[in-house]
Amino acid sequence: MNDQETLELEAAAYRRLRDHLQERTDVQNIDLMNLGGFCRNCLSKWYMQAASEKGLEMNKEQAREIVYGMPYSEWKDKHQSEATADQMADFEKTKPKD
Repeated sequence: MNDQETLELEAAAYRRLRDHLQERTDVQNIDLMNLGGFCRNCLSKWYMQAASEKGLEMNKEQAREIVYGMPYSEWKDKHQSEATADQMADFEKTKPKD
């Protein structure tokens, strides 16, 4: 496999992950963070960082809209539920140390 093919496969895998997360609105970011150590917001930050490394301007809201498939505020209103005390306790144990 050459570099271009690797790039294309990685891009396709990212798009499938993005689409899957857009379809699975029942999966909350807190669940992703607690189980996987990343969430949709992490993906949008990584996307924005990649744009910046290429010299492209992108703000957080633009990156989030790409990942969420809609403005973040709209996604939160439609799909985000309040985290439970247990979820927050788990998050405190496992959250990234910035």
